[in-house]
Amino acid sequence: MECRPRCAACCIAPSISSPIPGMPMVNGISKPAGVRCVQLDDQDRCKIFGRPERPAVCGSLQPSELMCGESREQAMRWLGWMEEQTSPLPPA
Repeated sequence: MECRPRCAACCIAPSISSPIPGMPMVNGISKPAGVRCVQLDDQDRCKIFGRPERPAVCGSLQPSELMCGESREQAMRWLGWMEEQTSPLPPA
C-alpha cells in the first residue's frame, strides 16, 4: 500500500519523542500529538524523507489498510486512538 496523497495523518496525529529538525523538545517530546510536523511541505510531503535526520520512528510507520482506512479522517481517528492507547500518561 502507498501513502494517500496529501494525507500526512501520521505526521500530525501521533506524538514523536525523537528529535525533529526545527521542532523544540519539550518534556521529552519533539512533536506533540495533533500538531503538524514542521517538516511537512505545502503538499503534505516530508521534507526530510530518506535523510539521516528523519526520526527512525517515522520510517517505521508504514501505510496499511488498518491504519489509513479509506480517508485521511479515518487515518487521523485511528492514529489518535493509538496515541491514547499507547500513551504512558493518564487521559486528561
